[in-house]
Amino acid sequence: MTGIAYKHSSVADEYDAIVIGSGMGGLTTAAMLAKHAGARVLVLERHYTAGGFTHVFTRPGGYEWDVGVHYVGRVTESGSPVRAAFEHVTEGRLAWNPLPDVFDRVRIGDLAFDFAAGTERFRGDLHQQFPTERTAIDQYLAMLVAVARVSGLFWAEKVVPPPIARLVGPLMRGPFLHRYARRTTAEVIGELTDNQELLAILTSQWGNYGLPPGRSSFAIHAIVAHSYLEGAAYPVGGAASIAAAIAPTIERAGGAIVVAADVGEILTEHGRAIGVRIADGREVRARTIISDAGAAATFGALLPPTTAAEFHLLDGLRGLEPSMGHLCLYIGMEGPASGGDVVASNLWCHPSLDFDSNVAHAVDDPNAPLPLLFISFPSAKDPTFAARHPGHATAEIVVPAPFAWFEPWANTRWKNRGATYDAFKARLTERLLTEFAAHMPEASRRVRYAELSTPLSTAHFVGNPRGATYGTSPTPARFASRAMGPRTPIGGLYLTGADACTLGITGTLFGGIMAASAIVGRNLTAQATRTVTPVARRRLSIATRPL
Repeated sequence: MTGIAYKHSSVADEYDAIVIGSGMGGLTTAAMLAKHAGARVLVLERHYTAGGFTHVFTRPGGYEWDVGVHYVGRVTESGSPVRAAFEHVTEGRLAWNPLPDVFDRVRIGDLAFDFAAGTERFRGDLHQQFPTERTAIDQYLAMLVAVARVSGLFWAEKVVPPPIARLVGPLMRGPFLHRYARRTTAEVIGELTDNQELLAILTSQWGNYGLPPGRSSFAIHAIVAHSYLEGAAYPVGGAASIAAAIAPTIERAGGAIVVAADVGEILTEHGRAIGVRIADGREVRARTIISDAGAAATFGALLPPTTAAEFHLLDGLRGLEPSMGHLCLYIGMEGPASGGDVVASNLWCHPSLDFDSNVAHAVDDPNAPLPLLFISFPSAKDPTFAARHPGHATAEIVVPAPFAWFEPWANTRWKNRGATYDAFKARLTERLLTEFAAHMPEASRRVRYAELSTPLSTAHFVGNPRGATYGTSPTPARFASRAMGPRTPIGGLYLTGADACTLGITGTLFGGIMAASAIVGRNLTAQATRTVTPVARRRLSIATRPL
């Protein structure tokens, strides 16, 4: 798979709905509206290929890399709502390849731990390594389950009609928000144990949500950690298979996905969204506009300033911040797609147990030890890679990196940022290749190509302000904010993706379903997941509203 390119697709003057951005949330909302409302949806993507962080790119010589999908939890379990939701929007066109039982390996200085699939195996491995902390470990695992259980009402409150939300919203939000989301990961887990090595192991995958334990909401930690308890998988055919599997659902209803179509403005009239203006000046109308660009970009850049001011949209974002950016070194190797060092499990490397200090030192000084290394081999995860790219293998090294490192070049253009920027990138590339050789000596001898992306790359291709990897940073304030959700004060304008629900491929998938539910006035989550619970059965309104 190399992505979806519809640059030459024709665009009509009017659609039932327009989606800005073709990330996981945007494509999901479009598919759900097509499937459940028969809507003709236009998806507009600024990049040259569709998929957002699910797209892939290639380079001459037979190399291919994903840009944001490294592994997904809960997609191979029978009866899993996550698996069901993916099957629903792709109509069974997407297959998953399970990662090995040990899917994550962690190295923190001399401390090592392997994350293995299965809650009880995970529990047993932790008990064995920390025999005096059995009670704390059991309490921690019980807490992950508790967060998963109460989170449903929290998300549902964002979808129910506003009069119902005003009446029962505090009761729906309370258990999740007050017990878990408004407290940091360090605060909550720190009450269970003071064993620093155990605390570090439990929070060692913080790169999956972009904030170390002293700053992240415990809710996001628990959501992500719970999602991987039973293991993880990777899309067969590569990450681009996701968008390719969703596209037919949209197109069958008369919709289209158009790339190289940068939306410059959301058109409004009398306090209601009525269409969009593409950067080339063309205007397209629809009764419903859905933005997958994130709340900050939608309210601060896509809407006319007078409209944003009239509805006090930016007021709701005060106190929130963009998530940290990242570096990614894309490595091409000769030889087999897997074998030796080239494995399907991921490696997390930390310089010390104090993750917050690691980040703080790196933010202040780019020459400080890198705060985290995440090493992944997409070629080893996809069973079709060897046949599609024979004699080649690929690796990725992801490192959290603040936008401040790249601030001097913020106003420069892609591929024309100057010699100083190129030299800085070259130094970072050499550092990462040195780390790769230290951790993967056999694979490093096969390296034939390396290319580094920075937060400026994310800002350019994805449009996230300041190159924010995960959009709005998952702090306690982010979960408490009433601006985060699919509904907006502007009639006919909705958010989808991470800022409708939460971050990550699963969070944005459900953000897409939540946005569609709010638009049509029915609980489409129940239909997408086939979950048989009182909350899932409850209809959010009696009739479907026209788009």
